[in-house]
Amino acid sequence: MKIVVDAMGGDHAPEVVIEGVIAAVKEYHREVILVGDEEKIKGLLKKSGYTGNEISVYPASEVIEMSESAATSVRRKRNSSIVVGINLVKEGKGDAFFSAGNTGAVVCAATLGLGLLPGIERPGIAIVTPSLKGISLIIDVGANIDSKPMHLLQYGIMGSAYLEGIFNKTSPSVGLLNVGEEETKGTDFLKESFELLSKSKLNFVGNVEGKALFSGKCDVIVCDGFVGNVALKVTEGTAEVIQVFLKRHLLKTNLLGKIGILLLKNTFIQFKKEFNYAEYGGAPLLGVDGVVVIGHGRSNARAIKNAIRVAGEEVERQINQKIVEAIK
Repeated sequence: MKIVVDAMGGDHAPEVVIEGVIAAVKEYHREVILVGDEEKIKGLLKKSGYTGNEISVYPASEVIEMSESAATSVRRKRNSSIVVGINLVKEGKGDAFFSAGNTGAVVCAATLGLGLLPGIERPGIAIVTPSLKGISLIIDVGANIDSKPMHLLQYGIMGSAYLEGIFNKTSPSVGLLNVGEEETKGTDFLKESFELLSKSKLNFVGNVEGKALFSGKCDVIVCDGFVGNVALKVTEGTAEVIQVFLKRHLLKTNLLGKIGILLLKNTFIQFKKEFNYAEYGGAPLLGVDGVVVIGHGRSNARAIKNAIRVAGEEVERQINQKIVEAIK
C-alpha cells in the first residue's frame, strides 16, 4: 500500500511532515510517496538519517498557501503538491492521499480530480471526537457550507458506514445538530433534513443540541459545513483554554496541592491526550472516489503519523465500497 503525502502542506511543513512520515513507515510499515520540493525533501530525509526504501519522492514545484482561494489556486497551480498528489492517486500510483495544507484546495482538487462516489452529491469532512461513551463522528465540518437536506442525509449514511467499517459499530445512531431536540425546531432546511433522515433506514434518533458533541447521545452527528466548522473551532478552543486554566490555577496552589498534582499527573496526561487532535490524526473526506485524509494545519509529527494510519485503515477496510453499498 502506498500513501501519497503532501510534504509541503501545513504550518510546519516540510520538516514536521517528514518527521511524521518516517515515524509512520517504521510503525505501520506503509510505503509513502512524498510530493513537493524534491531537493528540500531529499535533503531533510538525509539529515534525518533515514536510509530505508519505503519513502520515495515525487517532484512538485508549486505550493498552495493557506491564504489562497481554493478553486482559483487548484486551477492555476497545476503543479502544486496538492494537485500532483491527488493525480497520483487518480492514476493508481498511490492508494490514498494526505495533506495538512489548504483544506479548501484539497476538497476542490479531490472532487475535481477523483470525482464523487456513485449516488453522492457532495463530499463531507468527518472528524472523530471523544465522548462520554467512547467516540462520536461529526460530518460535515467544512467541505460544503451551502448544503441541501439530501446532502445531510448522505452525510448520515457515509458517517454510519465509516463507523461500522473502522470502529465496528453496529447500526450507529445518527443525530441532526439543531438548536433544540424538538421536531419543530430549526429552519426550514433543518426541518426538511429531519424529515428525510426520519424516513431513511438509518438509526436516526432525532435532533441533538450542541452539548451532544461530547455527551455520546449519538454516534454520528450531521450538520452543514458552516455550522460544523464553527462547532469544531469552538471545541478546539475550549479544550485549549481548559488546559491553560488548569495549569494556571494548579501553579497557584500550596504545597499540599502540589503534592496532589504530582499524584494526579497521569490523569492530567490522559485528559490532555483525549482532547489532542494529534491522537486522531486526520479527518477523512468522505464521498470522493478515492481515499483522502485532511490534517490540521498545525499538525505535529504525531498527527502526521496517525493520519497516515487513518488513511491506511480506510483503504484496508474498503470504506468507499461500503458507502456505495449503503447509498444503494
